[in-house]
Amino acid sequence: MQRCIATISISGTLDQKLDAIAAAGFDSIELFEDDLFAYPASASALRAGVEARGLSVALLQPLRNFEGESGDQLARARQQFELMQQLGCDKLLLCSNVSERCSGERQRQIDDLHALAELAATFQVEVGYEALAWGRHVNRWQQAWQRVSDVNHPNLGIVLDSFHILSCGDSLDALTQVPAEKITFVQFADAPRLNLDPLTWSRHYRCFPGQGDFDLRHFARQLQRQGYQGPWSLEIFNEQLVSSPLHSTAADGYRSLLWLEQGLGE
Repeated sequence: MQRCIATISISGTLDQKLDAIAAAGFDSIELFEDDLFAYPASASALRAGVEARGLSVALLQPLRNFEGESGDQLARARQQFELMQQLGCDKLLLCSNVSERCSGERQRQIDDLHALAELAATFQVEVGYEALAWGRHVNRWQQAWQRVSDVNHPNLGIVLDSFHILSCGDSLDALTQVPAEKITFVQFADAPRLNLDPLTWSRHYRCFPGQGDFDLRHFARQLQRQGYQGPWSLEIFNEQLVSSPLHSTAADGYRSLLWLEQGLGE
């Protein structure tokens, strides 16, 4: 099992984060665009630094507000794909659109996603479409899957994030309809049960698996039964974590993935 963590999940400069992530035992990272743009050297130099630490860039994120949007959105995507080539990364996360301007027309969204998948194919990379819990028109993972299924392109799959799914009272009970190879990436985050809007809840109260109230071991077992073989990644937004000592935070995160793995046989 490849153990992964998003760079947004811990504090420090990107080099400091990479040192802590490698020391904790992780195999790979989700690279946040903000960390990449703040890095003082080139993307190719960053790749060398990542690989020198025994890590890889499993996923670049995010590409936002794409489907149903006006303007030349493919130009933005092309820039991301070019960066991915320099990073040695073959997966890009696309968040469902939250813009008030975006079209709610389903066929328009499908056409845009197909065009994106076609462009991704020319770069030999894959796009994972994630339903944000506060997405304008797509805010449930089944809605994301319906569009991915309609596009029916090998370079487009879905991203499953435990927070976005479980915070809405949803589940993976319908995952049997999704072929394992169409699950591009999986993100784990726990959280306490709070009476908050999903955006505020997500941005401030995520925590590592086992530290909140979600049944993430059941979530993980459902993914395993469906045959998912990709990275298990942590994506945690929490001011307390990013202000905590980064080495201990990375180690806590690694232990939380081990805790998840231990629950697979239950």
